Amino acid sequence: MLRNGNEGMSTIPGFSQIQFEGFCRFINQGLAEEFHKFPKIEDRDQEMEFQLFVERYQLVEPLIEERDAVYESLTYSSELYVPAGLIWKTGRDMQQQTVFIGNIPLMNSLGTSIVNGIYRIVINQILQSPGIYYRSELDHNGNSVYTSTIISDWGGRSELEIDRRTRIWARVSRKQKISILVLSSAMGSNLREILDNVCYPEIFLSFSNDKEKKKIGSKENAILEFYQQFACVGGDPVFSESLCKELQKKFFQQRCELGRIGRRNMNRRLNLDIPQNNTFLLPRDLLSAADHLIGMKFGMGTLDDMNHLKNKRIRSVADLLQDQFGLALVRLENAIRGTICGAIRHKLIPTPQNLVTSTSLTTTYESFFGLHPLSQVLDRTNPLTQIVHGRKLSYLGPGGLTGRIASFRIRDIHPSHYGRICPIDTSEGINVGLIGSLAIHVRIGHWGSIESPFYEISERSKEEARMIYLSPNRDEYYMVAAGNSLALNRGIQEEQAVPARYRQEFLTIAWEQIRFRSIFPFQYFSIGTSLIPFIEHNDANRALMSSNMQRQAVPLSRSEKCIVGTGLERQTALDSGVSVIAEREGKIIYTDTHKIILSSTSNGDTINIPLVMYQRSNKNTCMHQKPQVRQGKSIKKGQILADGAATVGGELALGKNVLVAYMPWEGYNSEDAVLISERLVYEDIYTSFHIRKYEIQTHVTSQGPERITKEIPHLEAHLLRNLDRNGIVMLGSWIEAGDILVGKLTPQAANESSYAPEDRLLRAILGIQVSTAKETSLKLPIGGRGRVIDVRWIQKKGGSSYNPERIRVYISQKREIKVGDKVAGRHGNKGIISKILSRQDMPYLQDGTPVDMVFNPLGVPSRMNVGQIFECSLGLAGDLLKRHYRIAPFDERYEQEASRKLVFSELYEASKQTKNPWVFEPEYPGKSRIFDGRTGDPFEQPVLIGKSYILKLIHQVDDKIHGRSSGHYALVTQQPLRGRAKQGGQRVGEMEVWALEGFGVAHILQEMLTYKSDHIRARQELLGATIIGGIVPNPEDAPESFRLLVRELRSLALELNHFLVSEKNFQINRKEV
Repeated sequence: MLRNGNEGMSTIPGFSQIQFEGFCRFINQGLAEEFHKFPKIEDRDQEMEFQLFVERYQLVEPLIEERDAVYESLTYSSELYVPAGLIWKTGRDMQQQTVFIGNIPLMNSLGTSIVNGIYRIVINQILQSPGIYYRSELDHNGNSVYTSTIISDWGGRSELEIDRRTRIWARVSRKQKISILVLSSAMGSNLREILDNVCYPEIFLSFSNDKEKKKIGSKENAILEFYQQFACVGGDPVFSESLCKELQKKFFQQRCELGRIGRRNMNRRLNLDIPQNNTFLLPRDLLSAADHLIGMKFGMGTLDDMNHLKNKRIRSVADLLQDQFGLALVRLENAIRGTICGAIRHKLIPTPQNLVTSTSLTTTYESFFGLHPLSQVLDRTNPLTQIVHGRKLSYLGPGGLTGRIASFRIRDIHPSHYGRICPIDTSEGINVGLIGSLAIHVRIGHWGSIESPFYEISERSKEEARMIYLSPNRDEYYMVAAGNSLALNRGIQEEQAVPARYRQEFLTIAWEQIRFRSIFPFQYFSIGTSLIPFIEHNDANRALMSSNMQRQAVPLSRSEKCIVGTGLERQTALDSGVSVIAEREGKIIYTDTHKIILSSTSNGDTINIPLVMYQRSNKNTCMHQKPQVRQGKSIKKGQILADGAATVGGELALGKNVLVAYMPWEGYNSEDAVLISERLVYEDIYTSFHIRKYEIQTHVTSQGPERITKEIPHLEAHLLRNLDRNGIVMLGSWIEAGDILVGKLTPQAANESSYAPEDRLLRAILGIQVSTAKETSLKLPIGGRGRVIDVRWIQKKGGSSYNPERIRVYISQKREIKVGDKVAGRHGNKGIISKILSRQDMPYLQDGTPVDMVFNPLGVPSRMNVGQIFECSLGLAGDLLKRHYRIAPFDERYEQEASRKLVFSELYEASKQTKNPWVFEPEYPGKSRIFDGRTGDPFEQPVLIGKSYILKLIHQVDDKIHGRSSGHYALVTQQPLRGRAKQGGQRVGEMEVWALEGFGVAHILQEMLTYKSDHIRARQELLGATIIGGIVPNPEDAPESFRLLVRELRSLALELNHFLVSEKNFQINRKEV
């Protein structure tokens, strides 16, 4: 955090700083750490030795710009070069060359990487910290059972448990446990050393009978006994080197490697002084752990809270990238060993450059960014989404939990999350509580802990409070006051008794005892949550929905900043990187929609700043920059030059301020539906642009390469009307569903029957070979109409004579708001548009203004999100007074009812200034009598009206609406596929069948289960009857799914047949199913 000498104020850290700092740590420390583990490689006869001179490694500037990497689908990466030497031991001479090891994807200033042209982000994982933890559980008799769990750096767990006869066991698998004496002996201690190193030797001696003593008589016996129990093998195994190796690989490597953090935690918990570089579990650790366990049994010592943040660690970008780099170096080492052996066998003389291959590193990183669960495609719906995605925390992923088995206790909010992990912002559904968000001010410490800043309050410097970052294990022991005064007057003493936090309890304490205090009212929240005004009046569940829904807001064609905000909008927009900011001061020479040219005042250079024009985000929203400065204007460093998507004047602007009324209207807003005025459609209030990408690739078939061409037979001319002479759609053309975007022909092997009669005639008479080609053009799918704004023709440089081509067509759609779209406020109040009413029919105010949206008043009391009412009324006052408000949360701590006083006083002032008494009526403040637009009569009750900030969400009806008449069927069951993407059908499940049975609609039910589903023959007969005319025959035999069931029963050796009994002579005719 920055401290400014003049004011002594603190500023909020950059929101993408956490990602960026992690990557810098990997480049500056992680690379060197992994390089130093790379061994010298010798051949079998020890004639030559290969080594890397890792101190002199260098990363080269990237060869391409970020923008070109996105455009050409390349990876934005840097090449890594290291000097390598090959030493011949016989002649003592050395050959040295600089070798290229591979490409490392770089991170840009927004904390994202560009891999194959796609923005990707690596999210932070939160794991149980390696070390030792004590806990107790009740057994079935109600007695306490004490266990200690040792967690390794790899995430492997081994447990020590103590039974009723105070014997100590180590559990090596779910079923098997062995005596701790056997485990200690197998790790290299003898009985004498064990007894010398424990506090309660008599307890250890009490459970070693003669049979036990034989097992721990020697290290070999102990290892054999351990192996027998661990691998569950019977008989008498023989001690051998391979047996030791197997144990080392399967048990000790996975469960005993503590790592740096684990060693530090182990030393702290067990009061040991083992050196930090000794990261392996030692017998001494084990015996000390057993001592503590015995102490627990007799009531000494404290149990651990596994969910406290001091027992968690963050696995950041740096750790994940460093692990992958280590893995790549191990692969490289194996490849070099193999190459050296091959060279010696074939009597070749290798050079360092021949030995080193760059594929190990490049493919490791490509597969990491492409396949690892923590590497995700950056969500770019709007600027807020981009920035929030990089600050996510996940318990899921390799070494973590899974959504199905995680308990409620892990998902819960813990007191140690205060100021570190947001208690509000988490996903809904199965992963609730497992995917969180970092609070605004946190930073990630050296040991992977989450640190939060506090002001230290000391006697000598009451005025100048010092700011200190505390890790979760430190702030527990101090009394920390909640941020009770404005951030400006930090030194001023508060009331005598203040609310504070101490040892996970929330108490009220005298001011003299306070040691630290919070620095900011938003300190506990994530970015998404901090953008909700009046959040203290909302129920937490609705605040959670709101912070999730703001991330789904679509950037509108004309953005508008909110009247009521929280003051964090500017920094969010700034850090998201969507705006263009002047890097130095100067004068604007030229500006248009494509670029801004700036003349610098310091050295007279002209700087060309390109702007983003109609760029597609991966959620199909439109990213676009609009210049905000005029030609000839002088500008300062840091000034906004151009606004990005969903920003206005450098502030985040996700929605629009619209006039809303809370009242029922003919049932059109029951169950969260929303009624809107046609003004929102005709004046393009909620119009957004969406850009879709359609792609086609040419391949080489066995009959020859595919061709891109305009000359496609058997197609109507109007489908090809937009193609140029190469067969690719022209820029600027308007495209409807079913039109051809790229014409392509695939050569096909022809058999005699596939020829048309005229082709056969040509062959027979003239001997002309007529080639057949299948039309495989790129057609525009249903719902894709729009204007072509970009066509990219990418030719891959291949080694063969034929280079595959890839063509991408970008189509822009203008979408107005319509029935079925989803809109939401900032308080979790969401709804679907049910009807668009003409403006003359909408309810209107006393000055004749028609309302824009009508919400249901019943959506407020039960949901308890009253913040929307405050925002609505204050927005009306702000609109009339031409003011914008930025309100910090929890303003009630300055005086009671502070929010209500603010809103009412502003409404009163607006009423006086505009001379409109209806704005503030003392009998029902905030409400007003309004009129029905259809009749002109006033409504019975006064209605709450105001200006709310409403967002249009990405869940749009155009992307969801779907119907199917006929289409593809699944291969095995022959039932229609499911899902809109596959042009699938609507499932009639078991309960729907019951409903149809209940109505007694036999024919409809039969249709559903036969013709429209999986009765193959009935489907074909229906098609024939439809084309030719005539009656549809009844299906005779069983549908395909029943035949499938019969076959599955046959595979279980159960035959299923049915018989027809003749009425006349009761003759049984067997008929196979």
